[in-house]
Amino acid sequence: MVNKGDTKPIIIIGGGISGITAAVEAAETGYEVILVEKLPYLGGRVVKLNKYFPKLCPPSCGLEINFRRIRQNPKIKIMVSTMVKSLSGKKGDFTVTLQTEPALVNNNCTSCGECTEVCPVERPDTFNYGHGTTKAIYLPHEMAYPFQYTIDREVCKGESCNKCMEVCNYKAIDLSQKESTSSIEVNSVILATGWKPYDKKNLGFPEHPDIISNVEMERLGAPNGPGKGKIQKPSNGSTPDFVVFVQCAGSRDENHLPYCSAVCCSASLKQALLVKEQLPDCDVQIFYIDLRVTGRNEDFLKKVEETEGIQLIKGKVANIEVKDKKIIVEAEDIAAGKKISTSADLVVLATGIVPENPGIHAISANNQGFLDNDSLPEGIVACGCAEKPVDVSTALKGATGAVLKGGSSGGATVW
Repeated sequence: MVNKGDTKPIIIIGGGISGITAAVEAAETGYEVILVEKLPYLGGRVVKLNKYFPKLCPPSCGLEINFRRIRQNPKIKIMVSTMVKSLSGKKGDFTVTLQTEPALVNNNCTSCGECTEVCPVERPDTFNYGHGTTKAIYLPHEMAYPFQYTIDREVCKGESCNKCMEVCNYKAIDLSQKESTSSIEVNSVILATGWKPYDKKNLGFPEHPDIISNVEMERLGAPNGPGKGKIQKPSNGSTPDFVVFVQCAGSRDENHLPYCSAVCCSASLKQALLVKEQLPDCDVQIFYIDLRVTGRNEDFLKKVEETEGIQLIKGKVANIEVKDKKIIVEAEDIAAGKKISTSADLVVLATGIVPENPGIHAISANNQGFLDNDSLPEGIVACGCAEKPVDVSTALKGATGAVLKGGSSGGATVW
């Protein structure tokens, strides 16, 4: 039951798993919701995962359920390709200014794909973290919501080309559209701005196609990834015989990220099992400082420990270099009391979680970039990885809690 003291909507900034959860929970409680996402589709980082931890199921099922809830609920308004330019006011009476990029492709799009066949421009595939390319006009991924093509304005030749417009029989493309600005009044604000992976270039290791981050590994193992689910060396498409996982690659390091990123251990354990399931003869080493897998997930750790061909080594990686087309990983082995050197075909760096900056003048983060709910103005609530590094299940709980806090902040009572 909702007893509203204000008819203004709640605005949720960020369309990842936290923002989506907050949107459907708030709307099904009775609130009008505006869900704003800077990308042309919803799903955030989660939609790029291969499998959830610890159940190891694909994210498509959970996301599709929430997309259906969004489609069926008229109280939710979706604004993709939209950024917040300014925020002012107080709880129950905020004014938010939004800037929306031109859609260029409208709702007439049937996703037939004829436009991509004639598009002469290619771009790096950002959904796959740069592994592979797409055309300038493209479908972000096969379960994109909204399910329609989008155009990368930074590489598109625009009206000087027009080839996509010429072949579109549904008048779904208009390259003359301009960006628009709108101003709305809202009751409260939920910040679900999410995260980005720490840039592996900052670590000082050599740039090499077979030295990848954990999020890249997630895409390499995904059925809708660049290798169609086959784990291959990005450099030449061959099968790796030896894979090394480097934990805390930037996290828990005063020179990079001083905090634990919470999900890296579980992600690497999951990916190590994926390697062994697909490539039984491949050897795997995991170098770690501490393995932080809590609660019921200890059983998962035990499964990894008992899997033949996976070696867990307590010790920090000191250096990585490329010699004679091999990647040499130098690390300490604390249990053995010595330094060791490993020759790997593929190295996976467990880069950490970096909070995305909301880019709003009225919102300030702590010295690590996260948002502290105790310090935010009344009526503004942060959740998910905007607040702290969390896994998916924790993010869902936090998003639901944010609705209770955000809804009640404007004078409404939630039962």
